[in-house]
Amino acid sequence: MAEFKFPTEEIELPSKGLVYPNDNPLSSGKVEMKYMTAKEEDILTNQAYIRKGTVLDKLLKSLIIDKKINIDDLIVGDKNSLLIASRILGYGKEYKFEYNGYQETVDLSELENKEINEDNLNDKNDFSYEFENGTKITYRLLTGTDEKKIQKELDGYKKLNPDSEPTLTTRLKHVITSVNGDEEKKTIREFVDNYLLARDSRAFRDHINTTQPDVDLNVTTRGGREVSIPIGLSFFWPDL
Repeated sequence: MAEFKFPTEEIELPSKGLVYPNDNPLSSGKVEMKYMTAKEEDILTNQAYIRKGTVLDKLLKSLIIDKKINIDDLIVGDKNSLLIASRILGYGKEYKFEYNGYQETVDLSELENKEINEDNLNDKNDFSYEFENGTKITYRLLTGTDEKKIQKELDGYKKLNPDSEPTLTTRLKHVITSVNGDEEKKTIREFVDNYLLARDSRAFRDHINTTQPDVDLNVTTRGGREVSIPIGLSFFWPDL
């Protein structure tokens, strides 16, 4: 039987691998991916994966050449980069979407990584921030593992109260790792729920958005509006 060699591309991560321990293959800052085939299209249309919300993870696992790479180790920005690369390798660089009744077209190959100060990154994924009132916290960039924990917690809230949707505070409780040197989960939760002012919360989120490695997903529409490209299943197949 003839052997078929699939073409591959080496994708550079927005973090350049600087947020991963040296023994993690992601620390190289590059991930080799193969072009999408009919096998991956089966993954994208697998209803069980779609219902479980695991379809995009399954897709990346299939496309990444190095099977030692754990998808759950990826920080959100690096994962976004790989999903964009997957879309380009599978269906080309042109992406069409509808906004305010207009058909918009984006060249995905022109999306650039956010400019960051690499000196602020470290392989422990451990960072610090000080609020205006002097409160000092440490925080981490969320990974796939963190995202799953957050979703599980939000699902639990939904079961207790269908009208409950504490998405913002739940995420902050997982992002923040200590408050004034106290790493107790109880302390962090009490701080977020009772002492974190709205203006401080926004300032902190803005800080993370401008300092964490990611792809700049903002594009300008024909109407002059700046919108962020959502990355989900419809990013690959709009009719899904």
